[in-house]
Amino acid sequence: MPPRLRLILPTVSLLALAGCAGVPSHPAPTPQPGAAAMAPAPASPPAAPPAVTAAPDEAAFVRALVATHPGLDAQRITALLQQATVQPSILAAMARPAEARPWRDYRPIFVNARRIEAGVAFYREHRELIDATAARYRVAPTILVALLGVETSYGRITGRYRVLDALVTLGFHYPPRAVFFQKELAALLTLPADRLPAAVRELRGSYAGAMGWCQFMPSSLARYGVDADGDGRIDLWDSLPDILASTANYLAAHGWQTGQPVSTPAWPAAGAAPLSAGMAWAGKRPAQPLQAFEALGYAPATRVDPALPAALLGLQGAGGPELRFVFPDFYVLTRYNASPLYALAVSELADAIAAQSADAAAERAAMPGAPPSAPDRRP
Repeated sequence: MPPRLRLILPTVSLLALAGCAGVPSHPAPTPQPGAAAMAPAPASPPAAPPAVTAAPDEAAFVRALVATHPGLDAQRITALLQQATVQPSILAAMARPAEARPWRDYRPIFVNARRIEAGVAFYREHRELIDATAARYRVAPTILVALLGVETSYGRITGRYRVLDALVTLGFHYPPRAVFFQKELAALLTLPADRLPAAVRELRGSYAGAMGWCQFMPSSLARYGVDADGDGRIDLWDSLPDILASTANYLAAHGWQTGQPVSTPAWPAAGAAPLSAGMAWAGKRPAQPLQAFEALGYAPATRVDPALPAALLGLQGAGGPELRFVFPDFYVLTRYNASPLYALAVSELADAIAAQSADAAAERAAMPGAPPSAPDRRP
C-alpha cells in the first residue's frame, strides 16, 4: 500500500480562518425590496437563478477562456471567480521575495542544520520509494528530497491561501505579472475536476498560487502531474508517490542529466582573461564547454568533464565575492524557480543530505553485528 499523507489538508472551515483578512473582490448581492413576498408558491416551479455578472476585466477573461475551451460553462466560471477574495497580504508578499537577498543571507534560510537533519530523516523514512522514483525518472534522489525541503520543509508548510484567491488577486490586481497569473488562473479553471483531490475552490497553496508539497503552479500540475499511486487522482498534498513522481517527471522533462554536477566553485588565476559574451550566467542553458573557461584561466574546484557546458555565476558570499561554475542541471533547477540562488540552495541542501545519509549508513554498517547491506546504504 503506497504511503498516504494525512497532515496536509486540514478541514476547509479551519483553512478559511487563515485567509479572512482579505477584501472581497466581489461585494455580496444587495437584497431586493420585497423579495420574500415575491417568492413563488410552493407548488410553482422554482424561479431560475439570476444571471451572474463579472467585472469588465474578468468578463473579458471568461470570454477568452470559453472561446479556447468551448466545453466550459461561462456562468459557472464567472460564479466561481465571484467566490474569490482579493488578499492584500499576497500583494505585499510579492513586493519582498526572498530571492532579492544576496547569497550570504539567502543560503542560511534553506541550507542549515535543521533542514539538513529533517531531510536526512525524511530520506531515511521513505528511502525505498524515493530511490525507486528517482531511478524510474533518472534523477538524483537527494535532489528530489532537497526540492521538497526548500519548497515546503518536506510538506510541513504548503501554503494557507486558497489558490483561487491567489490567482485572482495577482491576475487582476498585480499589473506587473497579470498576464502570467491570468494564464495560470486559466490553467487552474481547466484542470480536470475528477483528477484533483478537492474542488478547485478548496485547493490551498502559496501566495503565488503554487500547490502541494512540490509547489506546482496549475500549468505544471496539468503538464507534469503524475498519478503514481493509481487512485485516479493527482494529489500533490496527500500522496507521497504522486508528489515524488510529479517532481521527478518535471526535472526529467526539462532535461535532467543524472550523475552530472550542478555547480562547483571557480578559481580565477592571477591575470585571468576577461570572459567573452555568453560565458556568464544569464538564465540560459550553458553552452560554452568548461575547457574554454580553463583556457582563459578559470579552474573548477572539483574534477569535472572539460567538455561539459558551463557558465560562470557571481555571488555575494559570507566572505565576499564568489564565483561558481554552473552546469546544465543547474539550468534545469532554474526551470523550477528562475532564481539562481534557489537552484544553488537546492543543490547544496541535496549535497549535505547525501553526505550525512552516507555517513549515517557507514556508522550503522560499522556497528558490531550489522548486516552486510544496511537499509540506508547508498546504491
